[in-house]
Parts: sequence; structure tokens; C-alpha cells
Amino acid sequence: MSEEKLYAIKNDDGKYWDFEDQDGFWELNTVGLAAIAGEEDAKCVANDHGGHVVTFVEESKKVVLSEEQAQIVEDANKYKFPASYISMNTDDYDGLEKLLMNAYVNGYTVAKEKKYNVKVPHTKEGWYYKSGDSDLLAICPADKKLRGKFTESEIEHYNLQDCEKEEVTDDGIR
Repeated sequence: MSEEKLYAIKNDDGKYWDFEDQDGFWELNTVGLAAIAGEEDAKCVANDHGGHVVTFVEESKKVVLSEEQAQIVEDANKYKFPASYISMNTDDYDGLEKLLMNAYVNGYTVAKEKKYNVKVPHTKEGWYYKSGDSDLLAICPADKKLRGKFTESEIEHYNLQDCEKEEVTDDGIR
């Protein structure tokens, strides 16, 4: 992956060289052309007119992680050798280590996990719901207000994969 860079010349007064008019350093908001693509040209201007080369690099795209993956990256930040921590806490065969290393370097966001209401088989409009913060499951009527919201991992944990499910959005049920 090659990076495209732009170069500007900034002096000690915080003013930038105007590459368009080639007539000196100005406040950034008055410069016609503040940056160029050629590093060598920028170095020549800095050498000839003073100031120093400022390099602009496009910011890398943040990686999208699950909450569990984000926790590994957060813990790696507290570890003396972050790369070793990530390596010890992932299986490299699925590319997770590379993904988490990329997240560590370039930043990340946590994906909002989809949630579902799950219908209990062989019941008329009965739905599972989670009772409070506990792992207890109960059957409730078709009252949508009482329906629980399960993530894919919770559906798997409770062995509800074969049950009918409806995706729940922030504004209700899809």
C-alpha cells in the first residue's frame, strides 16, 4: 500500500510558503497553494527560503471490532509489550491478529451488535426474554415491550439457533 503525501513549508512564525506565487511565507488562510506532491521540491524550497517541511499523510481508516476484540486492544494498551499481548490472545489462522494489530495502530470503532427477539417453538406467540441481568429465561406473551433482545452469541449460548427470530432496531422491530 503506497501512501500519497503532500508537503508544505512552515516557518518559525507559523506561516506557510505560497507555492503558487513563490513570493514568501503567509498566513495559511491567504496562501494560494500551500502544499505540493514532490518531497524533493519541498526540501529545496525549505533549504533556499528557510522553514521546515511539513508532511501531510491521509489518515488511516479505523478498524471495526466486536466488543470482545476491542477489549483485547484496550488490554494491549496497558501491557508492556502490546504486540505480544495481542499475539498471545488471538489465533493467527483466522487473520484476527493482523486485524487487532491494525486496530492498535490506526484506531478502531466498536460495531453495534445486532439484537433479536426469539420466538419459543410450539407455543402460541410465546417469546423468550431475559429476566433482568441474570441468565434466566422465561416465556412471555406476544407483548413486544416484554420481549428480550438477544445477540447472536446469546442465541448460541441458550441454544436458540433453530428458533424464529426478529431483528430489533433502535426504533423497534424490523
